[in-house]
Amino acid sequence: MTAQPEHRNPLIITGLSGAGLSSVLKNLEDLGYEVFDNFPLSLVPALIKDTQAPARLAIGIDTRTRGFSPDKVLETVKDIEALLVYITCDNAVLQTRFTETRRRHPLADGAPVTIGIARERDLLHTLEAAADLTIDSSDLSIHDLRHILEGHFGAHHDQSLSISLISFGYRHGLPREADIVMDVRFLKNPHWNANLRPQTGRDKDVGIYIESDLEFAGFLRHFQDLIEPLIPRYKAEGKHYLTIAIGCTGGRHRSVFITEKLGKWLASIGHSAHITHRDLPG
Repeated sequence: MTAQPEHRNPLIITGLSGAGLSSVLKNLEDLGYEVFDNFPLSLVPALIKDTQAPARLAIGIDTRTRGFSPDKVLETVKDIEALLVYITCDNAVLQTRFTETRRRHPLADGAPVTIGIARERDLLHTLEAAADLTIDSSDLSIHDLRHILEGHFGAHHDQSLSISLISFGYRHGLPREADIVMDVRFLKNPHWNANLRPQTGRDKDVGIYIESDLEFAGFLRHFQDLIEPLIPRYKAEGKHYLTIAIGCTGGRHRSVFITEKLGKWLASIGHSAHITHRDLPG
């Protein structure tokens, strides 16, 4: 007996020009989705009704798509029971990307790129508000983006919760993708030790210094006690991806050390975690 293909809601991928829609579609293709980019909106319902259509289907729609309008996109999402994924990005990062690639913004009409970005953001605000999932690509590497998509749409996403741990420095801003943020700036700061300053939270001496803080052991134990019962609850609610961000001042010492400690602890209780040290050089 031939196994029936797994049914999944089709995905409609939309968002700001330059935010990474093409990269998202490429990654979804690698994850087993059949991908259609800039498919005419009026033909999407017929595509979904096609009995030959695959169970895993992703459709990229942006402001260049024939017949595009936010209202029509929302109508289509409702008609085909799709999940709406919105890709966004900071204005400054978008401007840099357009400048570096020398691409014209589709809504600039000869005006500066900043005008096109503002027009498009205003046009798409209803789609961003209605999205089932929003991904901000501003600070994401290609590998980070793939990990997020695997967590939400990979072959085993229905059976597991993908956990990501991020260390960061507050002086560089909060990670936009974080679900849980823990501020560890209250711990002893190795930055003020001349011998430890050039090192990172991955180095043994830095770890020993941080652990010497009288508040460290109690803090870590209570934080673990907070996280552990949340994991099965997130899974029960249907969440497939959890990002925990640990922040210190510069993102070099305390947050890095604690992120590494949490990763080892999660592994010890049966949960693998993807670790990113956002603000470490290299």
